[in-house]
This record gives sequence, C-alpha cells and structure tokens, in this order.
Amino acid sequence: MMFSLKGKTALVTGASGGIGSAIAYALARQGARLALSGSNAQKLRIFREQLNEEIGGDHVEITCDLSDTVQVEELIPAAIDTLGGLDILVNNAGITRDNLAMRMKDEEWDQVIRVNLEAAFRLMRAAARPMMKAKGGRIISITSVVGATGNPGQMNYSAAKAGLTGMSKSLAAELASRKITVNCVAPGFIRTAMTGQLTDDQKAAINSRIPMGRMGEGDEIGAAVAYLASDEAAYVTGQTLHVNGGMAMMS
Repeated sequence: MMFSLKGKTALVTGASGGIGSAIAYALARQGARLALSGSNAQKLRIFREQLNEEIGGDHVEITCDLSDTVQVEELIPAAIDTLGGLDILVNNAGITRDNLAMRMKDEEWDQVIRVNLEAAFRLMRAAARPMMKAKGGRIISITSVVGATGNPGQMNYSAAKAGLTGMSKSLAAELASRKITVNCVAPGFIRTAMTGQLTDDQKAAINSRIPMGRMGEGDEIGAAVAYLASDEAAYVTGQTLHVNGGMAMMS
C-alpha cells in the first residue's frame, strides 16, 4: 500500500474540528495510531470512540488548551508517554478573532498569535528532540491560503499562518540531515461546520472565486497530510502544499 503509516504514531491538534477530524481519519486509515488533542474534552472523547469503532485501532485523546503555555509544554511528553513514541506531529488547531485592523483589539491579536503560532512553535520545538533521537519524523502544519494572499479583517490570522510557513522552512533546514521533514498544507475554502453557517449567496460568492467552482472537502486536506506523513514524501521538506481548487495558484 502506498503512503502506508502502519506502525507509526501521530499527534493531531484540533482533532475534533472539521479539518482536524478529516486529517485524523486519513492518518488512521493508513494505519497510524493517533493521539487526538483538543480543548473540548467531551467532543474529543466522542470523536475518539467514533474513530476506534469505524477504523479500529487503539487511539487515545489528550485534552489541551493551546492558549495555556503549561498545558502546551506537557502535550508532547504526554503523547510520547501514551503512544510510546512520536513519528508525526500535525499542527492543525487554530482560532479566528476577525476584525478590521483599525478595530482590532490587542487581545484579539494576542489570542490568535498565541494559539495559532506560538503553541505550534512550542510543539515543534518539543517534538524535534525525540524525533532526532529516533533519526526520523514528520512535522506538518496546517496553514491557509490567506497566509499567502492576505484577507481583509484577518491581519492576526494571516500573520500567524504566514509565520507558520516561515517557521517550518527554518526548522526544515535545521532538521533535514536527521531525516525529519517539516512541511505545510495550505487549505483554501473547505466545507466545514463553520462554512455551513454561510448563506447561499455568500457560498456562491466564494465559489465564484474558485476555478473549480466548489469548496474543498476535509478529506482532500487529509489526503495531502497523509502523503506528507508517508515514507514516499521523504525528499519533500520546507514546502507548502496548496490545496485550494486553483483559487490562488502558487509557484
């Protein structure tokens, strides 16, 4: 089987969300054993039970509030302790606090940077050491098309996502000789519970900006992550895989 992750262990943050759960399913289907992390313990438990039932495997959950530095620092050790090692880290969790620049409050900036960028840095730093010891690993961060294009009302979010890209390139250069790859997947508009709240007119306006004429599916992001996590992607590092239906064509 191509892209097999049999015998691999993975930590996915924001695992009970729309894109996070799709990534978890994709990795589990390829045979990985997962530690699912999120801030909502109940949602996480329900999702883990569902995953174990549908895909099989002995997946675990670890509740973590990424805005709490102490909890963030404990997450990688907890995942390694539970899984017995860590081959794959997927930084997927993210929040939005949208506002126009003139109205953006300091805390709206701080919250988004802390969860979307700083927590990812701490997790990458913590995962690097055990991966270096194991002489291999995969670090994958979920960025966004707006990290490359910008978006009105999302200065904080765009900055955090662009920051993730720069961080990943730097870490990729540092860890390449140790057989650890560091990459990003940048989704465009993906159909989730969040986009489900848009009106038909809003959806039509978005779809008109996408050459494929539709939003992406969570599974299409999951597939990109599964590829980057696999042995087949061993020579791919410091890259961003854009999955956006042609909405922004990046070279």
